[in-house]
Amino acid sequence: MKRTFRLDRSNGKLLGVCAGLARMTGWDATLIRIGLVLITLFGAFPWTLIAYGAAAFVGRKGSPSLDETPSRSGLSARDLRESMRDIDRRMIEVDSYVASPNRRLAQEIDSLR
Repeated sequence: MKRTFRLDRSNGKLLGVCAGLARMTGWDATLIRIGLVLITLFGAFPWTLIAYGAAAFVGRKGSPSLDETPSRSGLSARDLRESMRDIDRRMIEVDSYVASPNRRLAQEIDSLR
């Protein structure tokens, strides 16, 4: 599988270079950012900034994945998945409450009939 470098401006802090490198390599973007800062501080000052700027200039803007593409409602698939997890959790709680042997609940249901 060929991996190409693309800028990731949706997850990036400045221009999306470190986030793009993180997506390409599979590493955490925070580790790449810390490494870039350390390399810059320990002697490669102008060259790391020049390389960062060149990568931002040359790198293609990444196409958004399904998780980042907004739907008609304005929510991304990631947001919808998170809200569904919350709904699923609440439904499990309701189901466990209803399915458990609960005399008070049974009496309330019988009183409604």
